[in-house]
Amino acid sequence: MNTVTLKPSKEKSLLRRHPWVYANAIDRIDGKPASGATVVVRAHDGRFLARAAYSPHSQIRLRAWSFDEAEPIDHAFFKRRVQQALAHRRAFVHDTGAVRLVFGEADGLPGLIVDYYVPDLAMAGGSAPADPNSNVPIRASRLPLSGDEAAEHGQLVCQFMAAGVEAWKEAIVAALTGATGCPNVYERSDVSIREKEGLAQTTGVLAGAAPADTLIVDENGVRYRVDVRNGHKTGFYIDQRESRALVQAYAAERDVLNCFCYTGGFSLAALKGGARRVVSIDSSGEALALARANVQANGFDAARAEWLDADAFRTLRRLADEGERFDLVVLDPPKFAPAREHVDRAARAYKDINLSGFRLLRPGGLLFTYSCSGAIDAELFLKIVAGAASDARVDARILKRLGTGLDHPLLASFPEGEYLKGLLLQIL
Repeated sequence: MNTVTLKPSKEKSLLRRHPWVYANAIDRIDGKPASGATVVVRAHDGRFLARAAYSPHSQIRLRAWSFDEAEPIDHAFFKRRVQQALAHRRAFVHDTGAVRLVFGEADGLPGLIVDYYVPDLAMAGGSAPADPNSNVPIRASRLPLSGDEAAEHGQLVCQFMAAGVEAWKEAIVAALTGATGCPNVYERSDVSIREKEGLAQTTGVLAGAAPADTLIVDENGVRYRVDVRNGHKTGFYIDQRESRALVQAYAAERDVLNCFCYTGGFSLAALKGGARRVVSIDSSGEALALARANVQANGFDAARAEWLDADAFRTLRRLADEGERFDLVVLDPPKFAPAREHVDRAARAYKDINLSGFRLLRPGGLLFTYSCSGAIDAELFLKIVAGAASDARVDARILKRLGTGLDHPLLASFPEGEYLKGLLLQIL
């Protein structure tokens, strides 16, 4: 077995069960481990610390698989980890057609993301009619995670973002199909982080059939068309499920503005919740076309939905200057800070959009604002938003801190896993 020995005192993070070891913590390597190979990690005094995946190209040189010296890293290991991840979702996630099935380090599988889509059976060609105006009820999606429904209609979508999970890809796919009963696995490893691991970006079918052009999944009573082959991430922002439910709950009789709307996740939730008017902004015409199709698929009144194919920054400022006002504003931008060197620029961008967001709210209005930049921590994000409120000369009170759902658990020893930060604020 290849062995990696750390420099003196560099074992502290692993003793705290943090799963990463950086290159500058390594003293020597005994053997010639290949990319993704399993190595034994030892402290400078020879103590066993972990079994880990070796990544010769990344600054994160080791990612721990297990802190148990007696646990081998083999096919059975990945089968156990996937089954444990599945058991957690079965216990805590219900009544949704889209779930984060594996969330990397939090599920003991560092570098792996797996989303599971269970399309609306009626909309996907089941026995119930697809016509939203029909009096015959449409059977809603749920989360079977096994059985004939998953085999016929389900779709697993994976991102392999580290050398270790890449090396064990075949075993992981077998574990996923075996645990869920879903034979369809599609890879969306077209992420730049793979290049830091010495891996090429790649997409394609790993098992079963190729996914349809769009899947249709149900969440909180709303049907969403999802493009798993070409859409952002794995096709849908599953991590915003709970926030979409909140928007739906508070949207009744409100004028709503949704910025960076993508395929209309928050917009559809607002329409479902009874919003009087929903204005949505995105710079992707293709995403907006899918959003309009989502409105039609749900039978919502298209006259209540306005779509702006435009730059969100400029449009926010223009609307504020023109005196437009809303009762609820959603700011869910893409990642502004992909790395720490981008934090200052990202902070200015977050300040800009939140300043406009506050200016656009009527008294008593609600602001849902988010950052998915891992380099922007919760404390800094709150400071940025508070500064924007001050510059907008409004008093804003925090009603709730927002984040991912229970299918995105966080390791207490791994704060880096908390990438999504959100705030629900109300101006007085």
